[in-house]
Amino acid sequence: MSVRLLPLVVLLGLPLPAFAEAIRVSLEGKAALGEGVPTLLVHIEEPIDGFEVKLKRSDGKTVELKGGGKPGVTRRVALEQPEGKFHYEGELTVRFPGGAEPGTMPLAFDTELNGPLKLEVRPEDVDVPGRKLRFTLSRPAAKTEVTVKMDTGKTAFAGDVDFKGAPAGTPLEVKWLPAEGKVMHIRLRAYDTSDFYTGVDLYPWQVDIPHEEVTFASGRSDVPPAERGKLDASYKSITEALNKYGRWASLRLYVLGHTDTVGRTEDNRELSLKRAKSLASYFRQRGLKVPVFYEGFGEQSPAVPTPDETAEAGNRRAEYIIAVEDPSLTNAPFTPRWRKP
Repeated sequence: MSVRLLPLVVLLGLPLPAFAEAIRVSLEGKAALGEGVPTLLVHIEEPIDGFEVKLKRSDGKTVELKGGGKPGVTRRVALEQPEGKFHYEGELTVRFPGGAEPGTMPLAFDTELNGPLKLEVRPEDVDVPGRKLRFTLSRPAAKTEVTVKMDTGKTAFAGDVDFKGAPAGTPLEVKWLPAEGKVMHIRLRAYDTSDFYTGVDLYPWQVDIPHEEVTFASGRSDVPPAERGKLDASYKSITEALNKYGRWASLRLYVLGHTDTVGRTEDNRELSLKRAKSLASYFRQRGLKVPVFYEGFGEQSPAVPTPDETAEAGNRRAEYIIAVEDPSLTNAPFTPRWRKP
């Protein structure tokens, strides 16, 4: 996620004294923690002998600074403060050449120093079939810019959703209309009520490639020569899908290996991992240009539930998944550790 400072420069808007033609004051009243602090700007327009700023912050802290300069110079008064909102009151005193009587300008303004704006989207909050997405912000929400793109290249939604200052932590929701294809990319840029924003890009998209299963020799992970034709056909299907959808995003291939329940669980996990690596390596050697990853799940994620020690052909299988990010897996027995062949 990215956080960007949107500087807000505000004229103080107070009644100006007669000497206001000689000096002007403005305010950068909002800042992001770690990227700066609120700052008072003193713009010198005509010759002066110097100026002095005296301020008292709403928590009792005082700020005093003396400065000067030639016409055209701007002096910046950094307002070091804790995170949060504060009110300042005080005055600016200007000394003039030739012994003229000093002038005084009253000051009163508010500042904000904000920590990082946090946007949270949980996996269960991305409801692609329901065409909606929920999220929360760590500060009051003003609006969100949303773009939803399909794998056909069409845009299902592009616009702003107004949240009218909803309190921090409020579940926020965006929706979109049906469109041709599957949702490939959702971009959110959420603004708080101080015009700071943070964003996130989501890719809730993946495609399973239908294929004929490779038959390995018992206990072996090398691809038998007689089975390579099946992998060549799968390679063709994979490249066709990559050519079709790769125009809209950078894609990856994931190879998942599975076994039946005959044998020890640990041995089956290791065997499925080796077989998945062999398949992934074959596709890589055939010239597949996209990143390829593999993982083995052994007997722990069966397609056909069976008792232990059951030789079920339907569970001796692989999955070929094309996705932008790590795929979403149903009933995964553990968090995959995706490897490259």
